[in-house]
Amino acid sequence: MFGRRSRRGEPQEKAEVPDIPMNWRRLFRYLGPYKRQLIIAIAALICSAVLSLVFPGVISSVVDSVLTPKNTQLLDQITLALLFVFFLRSLTSLIENYTLNYIGERILIDLRLQIYDHLQTLSLGFFAGRRVGELMSRLSNDVGVMRTVLTSNINVLIEQTIIMIGAIVVMIVLNVRLTFFILVLTPFIIGFGAVFGIFLRRISTQVQDELAGATVVTEEVLQNIREVKSFARESYEVSRYQTAIGKAFSAAIRLLRVRSLFGPLIAFLGFGSLAMILWFGGREVIDGRLSGGQLIGFLVYGITVAGALGSLVNLYTSIQEALGATKRVFQILDTKPDVTDIPDAKTFGRAEGRITFSDVSFSYDERQEVLHHINLDIAPGEIVALVGPSGAGKSTIFNLIPRFYDPSEGAVRIDGIDAKTVTQTSLRQQIGIVPQETLLFGGTIRENIRYGRLDATEGEIEEAAKAANAHDFIMELPDKYETIVGERGIRLSGGQRQRVAIARALLKDPRILLLDEATSSLDSESEHLVQEALTRLMQNRTTVIIAHRLSTINVAHRIAVLDKGAILELGTHDELMILNGLYARLYSMQFREDLSLTENAATPK
Repeated sequence: MFGRRSRRGEPQEKAEVPDIPMNWRRLFRYLGPYKRQLIIAIAALICSAVLSLVFPGVISSVVDSVLTPKNTQLLDQITLALLFVFFLRSLTSLIENYTLNYIGERILIDLRLQIYDHLQTLSLGFFAGRRVGELMSRLSNDVGVMRTVLTSNINVLIEQTIIMIGAIVVMIVLNVRLTFFILVLTPFIIGFGAVFGIFLRRISTQVQDELAGATVVTEEVLQNIREVKSFARESYEVSRYQTAIGKAFSAAIRLLRVRSLFGPLIAFLGFGSLAMILWFGGREVIDGRLSGGQLIGFLVYGITVAGALGSLVNLYTSIQEALGATKRVFQILDTKPDVTDIPDAKTFGRAEGRITFSDVSFSYDERQEVLHHINLDIAPGEIVALVGPSGAGKSTIFNLIPRFYDPSEGAVRIDGIDAKTVTQTSLRQQIGIVPQETLLFGGTIRENIRYGRLDATEGEIEEAAKAANAHDFIMELPDKYETIVGERGIRLSGGQRQRVAIARALLKDPRILLLDEATSSLDSESEHLVQEALTRLMQNRTTVIIAHRLSTINVAHRIAVLDKGAILELGTHDELMILNGLYARLYSMQFREDLSLTENAATPK
């Protein structure tokens, strides 16, 4: 064989992303488009919080002004007033909850759209070092955490702060000495919560990371389910997922232990504080500085302050947990594409199809150069085959033509124009790519073909399918063009997927065609149909082919022989055979292999 696609030199490990300092102003900027709704929610929240402070004061009045003198008329009036207050509080809570949740859902959509849109702008190199499952985790889990910070947590912060401050003000009015006694106890609870918050943040980040790892395993297995089943590795994959989810479970249990310990300890501190209030307040009643009703009201306000303080401490720990997820999202949003349009990039018109590599060198990282001073000029309409052993740099040359990567040195020119000076979109509109491993979207055959040109008519889609030798097999399917192809086109055979991909490329009608030819895995009939479709596709188009089989080389006008990132030989088949160099050796090996396969097939069984 002339060599399969190589990944040598491409980054295989996750690229390091610098830690982004937490920017609260940036985070809260997502609330900007919903200021009106936010004002309504905060106004309702303030009303609800203020109304919550009425009940303890009423209890104090009931004990001192109603129960002691046995004033039933006043009791009736107070009860009716309380019912009205509770109704108003419920109404404002309804408005607050609905509005905040509406804002939360809108922010969730905004964040996901922003991340998804940004991912579309990033270069191929970004995705080469990351797994799809990890990115999906950022779009789902981490964004959900950010939504909570911007809505539910803000709700708790404002409401509990108002309740706590309001209760403290009322308590000062009732008895200054007892209030300051309570405030002395407060720093201990706050300090305790701060220490626990640090632990919670670290463990919560571990939980999110382990969940992302489990998502990666799931995504890999579901995308490669054919290979899993062909190797009978179902049990192995179940075990691998159990290991990944087990790590997430262990991290979640560690988080649960800290949270479980945190709650009871905070409760003990809170109720202990109430016991001290009762002890100190009882002495104030005995000394005549406080009435019995005021003491009861004071205790209820104390419970209110303790509850608000506990909520704020819990809020602090929740925010600590959310910091990791928020930073991970910002890390993606702050990642810049390696390949960008220059400020004055021009739009490429209809190309003639000349491709020129001028002293091009390239490396995926600074450690290893993959291409060394490549010089190659391909005329419009010419078919050039790239051959060479695995790792020679054929796929890298492919990736440089549509600017998936930029050369480290030199320039790639289309019709004499440096590819860096035109927009990526207009450049890639001139180029059609049929990859070695044809991947289809999970929708219908019609949708997959139309992806080549979204405004194509039904007639144009069918004409492209006919030219690609796909129309006949499509019409034999129960749903014809509306047939769902399944994830990655799994419901179609390899030859059928390739013909759909060729139809898609034909519909695009590019001037330049990049063809990673791979028909060796197809049966004879499918190979013949695909080769016939490829011949139609290559007509009057500049074509660069990564060649794997003799039949492909036969259609090439010239052959470029690569090895270790350099072009060693360039010419026609006959010229290269006369040289008796690397191409001749590769050709002879391929010829012997094909001849052996032919003889074995012809031998009677």
